[in-house]
Amino acid sequence: HVSMAHPVSPLLQDRIAAAAGREEIKIVRGGTYVCIEGPQFSTLAESMTYKQLGYSVIGMTNLPEAKLAREAEICYATVAMVTDFDCWHPDHDHVQVADIVRVLLENAEKAKALVAMIAPRLKADRPAPCPAGCDHALEHALITSPAVRSAEMVTRLDAVAGRVLKK
Repeated sequence: HVSMAHPVSPLLQDRIAAAAGREEIKIVRGGTYVCIEGPQFSTLAESMTYKQLGYSVIGMTNLPEAKLAREAEICYATVAMVTDFDCWHPDHDHVQVADIVRVLLENAEKAKALVAMIAPRLKADRPAPCPAGCDHALEHALITSPAVRSAEMVTRLDAVAGRVLKK
């Protein structure tokens, strides 16, 4: 039971923004992501609802990834590279897979450049403890009493929760 109130690490966001600036990749910071069930696209009614609610990005994977990262005590931030404007935008036709794939391939080069710049610096630049609490998210999250935890399950979860399970 980890808190997901603030799933994104501001420190990691700062590093991504700095790397994007060095690579001259235009970015927009902030916004609200809504995670929908994929792989189908939104209906016009759904898209208009999301837009009216003020969501900035509609996607299918970000929230599950953010939750898994938090449960593994890993800092997380999103680089959402837009592939389409969904069906709500008056200047665009309905979403076509071929168009999404074309833009996705263009965005892949930008993403590779960001990862290449950020990844080598993460460990060296990481303060301890993490100011966003990412590195100790499990500290008070476990409910199951240590006395009734299965030894097999503790072993299986060692890679992501060993620090707190062995207490």
